Amino acid sequence: MIGELVLTNIIIFITVVISVIALNNHEWFDKLKFNAYDVKHSNQWYRFFTYGFLHAGYLHLFINMLVFYSFGVIVESYFHIYFPGKAGFYYTLLYIGGLILSIIPAFGKNKNDVFYNAVGASGAVSAVLFSSILLHPTGKIFFFFIPIGIPAPLFAVLYIAYEYYMSKNAHDNIGHDAHLWGAIYGLLFTIAMKPGLVLIFLQEIGIG
Repeated sequence: MIGELVLTNIIIFITVVISVIALNNHEWFDKLKFNAYDVKHSNQWYRFFTYGFLHAGYLHLFINMLVFYSFGVIVESYFHIYFPGKAGFYYTLLYIGGLILSIIPAFGKNKNDVFYNAVGASGAVSAVLFSSILLHPTGKIFFFFIPIGIPAPLFAVLYIAYEYYMSKNAHDNIGHDAHLWGAIYGLLFTIAMKPGLVLIFLQEIGIG
């Protein structure tokens, strides 16, 4: 099984390489980032995809890739169990779908704003995170330097509530819309691929 867990590492490698190069090449960074105005008015639709392989800085890159690795290996492992022969395909759809679909709300809000930009894999990472919560609901979520883990289902509720509130009220540079919709996509995609996971989830948390 360990030998099959390759996609997570490949995605991390590609993302790190592109992010590091772009952080040292402003022209490339500008061409690949998500600029909603350029997408609409210059038909640069590729930005829906490329923005997720850029990051605002090395800390942003490190945190995203650490979280992605932590939960990506869980999801990839379960996908090999539930979708033998198709695990890599479904895992790719989960990640790329989360990347693209999570930025659509921001595009709708900012398509005429020449100054709106976005970078980072957060939407895709949220999709993977919430897929892992559905697949492994008895797990716990740990934060940096905090030794007590939060039960995964409780974390999911708190996360959705927080990102929804922040998407409506925050005026920071964090993509709360991407976090929220990436998480929702991750849940719905995983359920769509195997609806029976809902019953397994409920049984594991003691409801079913």
